[in-house]
Amino acid sequence: MNSLGNNDCIKNAREAGLAIPAFNVPYLPLMEPVVRALRDTGAFGFLEVARLEWTKFQARSLRAVYDEFQRVKDERYVRLHLDHVPVVDEDGQRVDYEVIIQEAIQLGYQSVMVDGSRLPFAENIAATKRVADLAHAAGIPAEGELGAVLGHEAGPLPPYEELFASGRGFTDPEEARWFVQETGIDWLSVAVGNVHGAISGAARQAEKLHARLNLAHLERIREVTGIPLVLHGGSGIEKDCVLGAIRHGIAKINVATAIRQPYEAASRESAVAGQKAAYEATVRVLTEELELADSAWRVNPGDYSQ
Repeated sequence: MNSLGNNDCIKNAREAGLAIPAFNVPYLPLMEPVVRALRDTGAFGFLEVARLEWTKFQARSLRAVYDEFQRVKDERYVRLHLDHVPVVDEDGQRVDYEVIIQEAIQLGYQSVMVDGSRLPFAENIAATKRVADLAHAAGIPAEGELGAVLGHEAGPLPPYEELFASGRGFTDPEEARWFVQETGIDWLSVAVGNVHGAISGAARQAEKLHARLNLAHLERIREVTGIPLVLHGGSGIEKDCVLGAIRHGIAKINVATAIRQPYEAASRESAVAGQKAAYEATVRVLTEELELADSAWRVNPGDYSQ
């Protein structure tokens, strides 16, 4: 078994000019086809779960996700990450985020994320530093978020072109520099035009809007932070933008809608059909959209002979 941790894998990806796709698992049966797709394409990725995926979908719990990961994992190709644990959630409610993150660390999650982006700047720094300190004490990396990656809140988004042109919610480079310095965070999730897929009501099944990224703005953030950057809301972004983002500092790309919607649609026929659709969607993301086939050895060097 390979011993590289998530931070080493992220650093290797960045040095190789690649990014690690992180696939969200709102349903436990999604895990096996995603791992199989990574193995069959020779790519490396993370499986990850966010708090909303056990409160609003069917991931069940941190423990359930961890146990299923232990059952299906192949650590040549995959690691486990705890995605969004908000301090204030999408419904405006305060969350006991430290308890959740401590549970994940105790279970054996290999990296964790706290999302303080709905807090005032100073409070986001304080919450993120607490989590970074917890994670580092356990020997694992932590991810934070600065800026407003919209899409999870109830109600419609403002017009996308208006958001993009105004830069509303974009991560401020100078704030990002200070944030990284003060928190000691390992990876930073940024907002540069990306949006999350909707998670509530009929919008959950609607086609995700086609976003693009301000790569010049992203480059300014890369220059002043010096750490791996993370792109949330990776589904539905123009391919040229995604590949350009990797060249400008993105080392982890979250993918949810692109595999969740095909799984949900096909699962109405049968569980087997749902897993087949998820597998095919994951292969398509890895080979066509992110061009990561046969790249695992560059991210996680080891024995791939079997």
